[in-house]
Amino acid sequence: MVRTVGTTVRGIRAPIIKEGDDLVNIVVDSVLKSIDAEKFTLNDKDVIGITESLVARSQGNYAYIDDIAADINRKFEGDFAVVFPILSRNRFSLILKGLAMSGKKIYLFLNYPSDEVGNHLMDIDMMDEAGVNPYTDVLTEEKYRSLFGQKVAHPFTGIDYVQMYKELAVDNNIEIFLANDARAALKYTKDVLVANIHERKRTKKLLLNAGAKNVYGLDEVLNESINGSGFNPDYGLLGSNTATHTKIKLFPKNCQNTVENIQRVIKEKTGKHIEVMVYGDGAFKDPMGKIWELADPVVSPGYTKGLEGTPNEIKIKYVADNELSNLSSEEMTDAIKKKIKEKGNDEGHLGQKLGTTPRQITDLLGSLCDLTSGSGDKGTPIVLIQGYFDSYAEE
Repeated sequence: MVRTVGTTVRGIRAPIIKEGDDLVNIVVDSVLKSIDAEKFTLNDKDVIGITESLVARSQGNYAYIDDIAADINRKFEGDFAVVFPILSRNRFSLILKGLAMSGKKIYLFLNYPSDEVGNHLMDIDMMDEAGVNPYTDVLTEEKYRSLFGQKVAHPFTGIDYVQMYKELAVDNNIEIFLANDARAALKYTKDVLVANIHERKRTKKLLLNAGAKNVYGLDEVLNESINGSGFNPDYGLLGSNTATHTKIKLFPKNCQNTVENIQRVIKEKTGKHIEVMVYGDGAFKDPMGKIWELADPVVSPGYTKGLEGTPNEIKIKYVADNELSNLSSEEMTDAIKKKIKEKGNDEGHLGQKLGTTPRQITDLLGSLCDLTSGSGDKGTPIVLIQGYFDSYAEE
């Protein structure tokens, strides 16, 4: 029979996970229950994705804002700057509350016109009309308000983030600036907490080369337990989310054990060799809001070996329009299938390079998983992807 379907994606419903739950068996049972109920089969090379929140919740990887304050007081003796956090109620506001609870003066520097992931603090056309140079100008909060108004609402959330962050102060200990050069903070203090995500290594290097004394990143806060708190040895506070008004859920740790155990149990129960990954934010950008959906430090903090690397694919439309363009439709179909079967590991094939972005497999699959499960009320924190590694040549 001629095959008519390629990749399929299913969001798998699962019970609400609590600390201490046996996540491995819950994931396996949820997938097998779905297979039985929906009457489909599991195949070798299928992929199971588990959202990072499920892993973190089962681990009980939480911390309180008091723990953040305690770790900050271990790292900084006096006033310190915080440079380039993202604008987020869920991702950063509770962290800032914990920082403020240290009792120290905080010089908070925000990127403009938007943060690292695309949340805007101002209308970019107004910025141009005001003659503000984002490469050189440092704006005080007073100057920002005089140029852009006393209320600057985010177009999606309606939140004025400068106001919200200011209101998290303890005894008025947060002073806000807008800048794009982290070294501007050194005018006020030599102690700096780097809060950006994907450019954090460069930011730390710039500050240290410019004479900063103590430089830490959010990845170095709660990278070990404080008074019995949760922690993440690799990412610290990066990838954390608000859990309650005083508690945050940290990015999961030891994910490699989780994915390998799920792979093993599936093999034992079904005989199928599947791949498994833990996923967080997908790596995609919203074309309307201009927000880059990647507030986590990585798309996947743990995945099985078969998901390493980038796809090795022939770009069918390029081959069809060029070297096979003189063939009939039927002849072209047969020729393309033949080329796919013969491609091997020829990474230099022209069809593979032109027009194909060499993204990591885990980043591609993570985006697919994130879009499937969403962050709302779908209740499908497990995603089953089938046929992803198949090609047009396979029947």
